[in-house]
Amino acid sequence: MRTHLLIIDPQNDFCDIDGAALPVAGAHADLQHLARFIEARQDRLDGITVTLDSHASVAVERTTFWRDAAGQPVAPFTFITADDVVAGRYRPRDEGLTPRVVAMLEQLAGAGKPGMVVWPVHCVTGTWGHNIHSDVARSLAAWELAHQRAVTKVLKGEYPLSEHFGVFEADAPVPSVPGTQFNTALASSLVQAADVIAIAGEASSHCVAASYDQFMRYLASAAAPAPRVVLLQDAMSPVTGFEPLADALFERARAAGTQVMTVDAFASSLQ
Repeated sequence: MRTHLLIIDPQNDFCDIDGAALPVAGAHADLQHLARFIEARQDRLDGITVTLDSHASVAVERTTFWRDAAGQPVAPFTFITADDVVAGRYRPRDEGLTPRVVAMLEQLAGAGKPGMVVWPVHCVTGTWGHNIHSDVARSLAAWELAHQRAVTKVLKGEYPLSEHFGVFEADAPVPSVPGTQFNTALASSLVQAADVIAIAGEASSHCVAASYDQFMRYLASAAAPAPRVVLLQDAMSPVTGFEPLADALFERARAAGTQVMTVDAFASSLQ
């Protein structure tokens, strides 16, 4: 049985540790637990893929991009819709981007997402916050040494005019920007590489949920036999205030036949 671990955004800025820009309560403990699992079962993990939220300091989903009608900064966690921008309640600091931003927000609305949350600046590529949690990084290095091959690392979120929660596709894909389109090569490689894919990381309410949903959509349409998918429930936590989104993830996962397991239970299953 080939087992692959997919770790979503195990980065400093999402951990509840000093200096984090967007701390997720419980994330530090989640990732410590996950690191111990990797070290203890490295011989049973045939492959590991790590996704990395990767942004510029100014992008559409962060506070640095926006100002309100009075020209003042927009607070983190503000929710913005296309109607808000058209009415001038919130505006891009670069007003020349307004038509493109309105089009993006309308695209989201057409996909059933009425708007977007403005987040604190986080996971700026090359910064401490972008780095992998230190315990996870050490466990990944140990896995690489033992297996003599690299962990796969996938960057997401580099296009500045769309949110990009899920690793496989941006929330508002742009036909002319390949990095926003569905990453079929990644999804296909996971299917071909594993009989079991275990998913962990941060945050269960957002990037884990979106990545899971995108991957399951791919599996439903793929011709190849689908691997068994497992969510490691105690190796992920929701953003505070968004706990119902995580609850909904586990509910639809179970309904789809996905196993929702603790790390220890999954580790025991690999013995």
